[in-house]
Amino acid sequence: MVCWWCLPRWGMCERVSAPGGGNPGPAAPGLPPQDDDDDDGGVFLDLSELPVEENERRPTCSRCCRPEKVCLCPFLPVDPLEVSTSLYIVQHPAEESRVLRTVPLLAACLPKGKCNVLVGRRFNEERHPELAAVCRDRHTLILYPGSDAENLEELDRDFTTSPHNVIIIDGTWSQAKDMFLRNALFRLPKQVQLNSAPSSQYVIRTQPTNMCLSTLECAAVTLSIMERNQAIQEVLLRPLRALCSFQLQHGAQVHHSKEHLLKNGLYDKPMPKNKRKIKRMQKLITNQNI
Repeated sequence: MVCWWCLPRWGMCERVSAPGGGNPGPAAPGLPPQDDDDDDGGVFLDLSELPVEENERRPTCSRCCRPEKVCLCPFLPVDPLEVSTSLYIVQHPAEESRVLRTVPLLAACLPKGKCNVLVGRRFNEERHPELAAVCRDRHTLILYPGSDAENLEELDRDFTTSPHNVIIIDGTWSQAKDMFLRNALFRLPKQVQLNSAPSSQYVIRTQPTNMCLSTLECAAVTLSIMERNQAIQEVLLRPLRALCSFQLQHGAQVHHSKEHLLKNGLYDKPMPKNKRKIKRMQKLITNQNI
């Protein structure tokens, strides 16, 4: 039978295997007999001389973490924004591998130590003592919507009198919900939400509802409220707009929210069979508060 392993090199097998898988028979007609060891050695020698393809990654900008050819640094502030509020971004591990993530842009706009990123699913006092101390601080807020959350805009507190901390969960909505519910530390700070946030400009990623925002947008609105400076929001959103614009110019499509697709009959995916998910979709269509 033909030996396919050495076929690419010799054009055909130089030996014919005996029927039943026994010892090899004589050399094929027209070919000189060769020693077994020399044959195998020659094959391995040839294979070792084949060029190895190196998977080189594109050079990446150290500030915005984007490939140098599509660097967004021209859209970042020349100097980091001066803010008194410290952000703690608890990031789901899956977000690290996403190409179009917004947290690196947020960190590039703020001073060192004002945007702290912690990656993981579970956080406890033993493994994360610094985060635990932040959660116990009375000046710490956690941004997560829910029935127990107070509207940040209506909170009776002067954030300019003392530095505050804000914890933001970075991940998909299902990931963020899982992280919030499974980490007892996240229920220690006062829970707040954004009641009057603008529509998301992060149009290259699908959101569940029209009111959902990216992590960068949440941070931009939060900082503008707490620092009492609306200019902060504009500065932080500038690189996000540039990112979306570049992607749309190079083939990306505008992603409408799931709520928009359902209301306009444009949702083309199979409807879920789970009753809880069906009920949630019905709330999106009827514009109920979820």
